[in-house]
Amino acid sequence: MTEPSPAPQDYTIVAIGQKGRLQYEAILLAGSLRLTNPGFAGRLVIAEPQPGPRWKSDPRMDAPAREVLEGLGATILPFENKVFGADYPYGNKIEALTALPAAPFLFLDTDTLVTGDLASLRFDFDRPAASMRREGTWPQIELYGPGYGAIWKALYDKFGLDFASSLDLTQPDEYWQRYLYFNAGWFFHRDPRAFCARFLDYALAIRDTPPPELVLQEFDPWLDQVALPLVIHSFGGGRPGPHLAGLDGDVTCHWRTLPLLYARESDRVVEVLEAVAKDQPLRKVLRDFAPVKSLVYQNNGKRARALFDRADLPRREQVIRNTLKREGLWLR
Repeated sequence: MTEPSPAPQDYTIVAIGQKGRLQYEAILLAGSLRLTNPGFAGRLVIAEPQPGPRWKSDPRMDAPAREVLEGLGATILPFENKVFGADYPYGNKIEALTALPAAPFLFLDTDTLVTGDLASLRFDFDRPAASMRREGTWPQIELYGPGYGAIWKALYDKFGLDFASSLDLTQPDEYWQRYLYFNAGWFFHRDPRAFCARFLDYALAIRDTPPPELVLQEFDPWLDQVALPLVIHSFGGGRPGPHLAGLDGDVTCHWRTLPLLYARESDRVVEVLEAVAKDQPLRKVLRDFAPVKSLVYQNNGKRARALFDRADLPRREQVIRNTLKREGLWLR
């Protein structure tokens, strides 16, 4: 296969901004992009859900957060939740795509830092992919229920997709990694409207009329991650190749929670986080975010970091979480 050419930087990076935790995470993301890629020629869009019947309270960001984001060069674009909302906020990453300009896009979960050179990535926007930094969270196999193969094949059949070509045949039968499954922390495509329409169509069809093989399965909070591999496969995409290793590698870090960041991420990630958080204009807003206040400004992150050996981390994330909780360092 011919390696994709260097990615033009005229694409849109999009993340969700919302009142509460996400507005602070959006500031960290935008600040990290400016710090590490000052010459980025594309667009950073912070997509913001608007008040409506699907939200019990106003989801829009506070004025100080909006001002900081715009000062960092981000464009805040509103979008309307016609399907999802407070009952399934993960649906924002689907509906937000309707707000984007007609250009290739890279979606990033808001709890992401840009730590390296985006120009080092090699995108093929005609062949979408998504994050492989995932665990076998779905489906949950029941003792007398169908296995991985039957469940996933039922979904491919539902949408008229070729199941066999999605398999990783280097993995054993009925092992979860044999089947196309992503974390939705990042994904990309050339056409946000087309991708949104199919993502929404598949997600609703799975939720509302699932195949019989899925009768024992839960879709909350996994619905987006169940639909995503089917959408990507339908557009001719699949698992990302080595030319995208910098995503979830040296170029971006999906950190998820700041205590986990300090526990297990690289020194470079911590360096970028602290440089962004200590920038004075940003600090004036970020000091209201309890995890940043405690872990960065009060230096408790160093205490969290000293609890773990990054070269020999516990295999189960729950062990890391429990250790942090025991030390009073688990903050969201």
